[in-house]
Amino acid sequence: MAAASIHYPWYKKEDTDAFFALFQNNIANFVIIAITMLGMGFPSSIVYGQVLPGAAVAVMVGNFYYAWSAARLARKENRADVTALSYGISTPVMFVFLFGVLLPAKQLTGDAEMAWKVAVAACFISGAIEAAISVIGRWVQYHLPRAAMLGAVAGVALTFIAGEMLFKTLEMPVIGLLVLAIIIVGLVARVSMPFKLPTSLFAIIVGTAMAYLIGDAGTERFSDAFTHLGFYPLLPNLAWFEGLGLLLTSMLAVLTVVLPITLYNAIETMNNVEAMEAAGDKYDVRECQAVDGAGTMIGALFGGVFPTTVYIATVGAKWMGAGRGYSLLNGAVYALATMFGLIAALAAIIPVSVVAPILVFVGMSMIATAFQANDTRYYPAVALAMLPYFANYVMTRFSRGAGEVVTDISSAIVVMGQGAMFMAILLGAMTVSVIDHQFRRAAAFAAIAAGFSFVGLMHAPELSLNAAPEFVMGYLGMALLFIYFSFQEAGSLR
Repeated sequence: MAAASIHYPWYKKEDTDAFFALFQNNIANFVIIAITMLGMGFPSSIVYGQVLPGAAVAVMVGNFYYAWSAARLARKENRADVTALSYGISTPVMFVFLFGVLLPAKQLTGDAEMAWKVAVAACFISGAIEAAISVIGRWVQYHLPRAAMLGAVAGVALTFIAGEMLFKTLEMPVIGLLVLAIIIVGLVARVSMPFKLPTSLFAIIVGTAMAYLIGDAGTERFSDAFTHLGFYPLLPNLAWFEGLGLLLTSMLAVLTVVLPITLYNAIETMNNVEAMEAAGDKYDVRECQAVDGAGTMIGALFGGVFPTTVYIATVGAKWMGAGRGYSLLNGAVYALATMFGLIAALAAIIPVSVVAPILVFVGMSMIATAFQANDTRYYPAVALAMLPYFANYVMTRFSRGAGEVVTDISSAIVVMGQGAMFMAILLGAMTVSVIDHQFRRAAAFAAIAAGFSFVGLMHAPELSLNAAPEFVMGYLGMALLFIYFSFQEAGSLR
């Protein structure tokens, strides 16, 4: 007899926790975008009327698609514990587009609207490139060791998510530590909360109430919140087309930033899909890269300027036991909240220290998965792949002043942080290959690292020939060493 078809629910209790985790992750990015662009001199009509609605459309389209994709996988494998992929704006990519595309375009043109159109065109091209990369996505996934990919993702989780959000947690220690304790009890130890409320919701309610009761959050937050309310319709426009003319002529240098960060975004998607497979749900990496590229392009058609990706938070949602409901709800809520200015209003009311511990958990779960999904002999490779993101984190936070700020610590921090994702994966892949005594494979990865350094994808601020000659020589030296041990081992086997 054929097995009875399972019921895959549209929404379940566990989706609530996952929704708040994903929602707050995206909210943090949306708020950073708004504050930064307003600070650069972009008018609120562009920020709230174009950029955020465009980003919301991309988030909505991607989340709805991945909810449908999860239902398809549930039917195919006849199980109800499938978790939809999380989707949103990539945080590292967001910073690159803010300071590597929008800011230079604004400085070169002296016109906020023109700079926005250039950035929209760059975003559209970025999406098209990622969709094209999807053709080779599965091949790359097959040939890159899991320890290397998950280690690189764990580096992002440790620095940009768990580490950064722990800092935010402790900005209000009385509130933050209490909320962190609730998260550890409810989501790590899986202890039920009072009134059977979802852990994330309970934590936000308790934390926000205490913040206002003890005076860590002032009532002026409410008045600030109302200034953002309004109606911002989700309408397509031709900004991407108008910006293409400038981008492909006087602003061509911007594409040297777009290409490497798009490659990074495609690899980030691949890594996060790989992490989800390790957690139990296998999705097609090529399809996901194509969807992320298409979502980015659709967002650009509505005025968005930030590429989107499968989120690292997906594994956290899997740990929470979420299904597809959190993804559907996230897409719908973001569309409505952006249209009426509610995202900025909510962000103004709820202190960051209240929501930050939820993202600390997301980072924790990703780091744990990187180790749990690999054999213990590969732990050194995972650990080494995590390290380049310390440098990348410092670079990102200090923006263009990183070189001066960290010069007394080490001159290698900036060059190590440039192309950190590529460096992390390739170092991790070399280490895995050496652990398996596949020295020729390790030499091949070292040669690829030399090639990336030569053209500026690693250890250089921009694409150019012979961009990082010392690193090219260094990686070639590694390759020669690995080849030597390959011949030595071959001789010992005779």
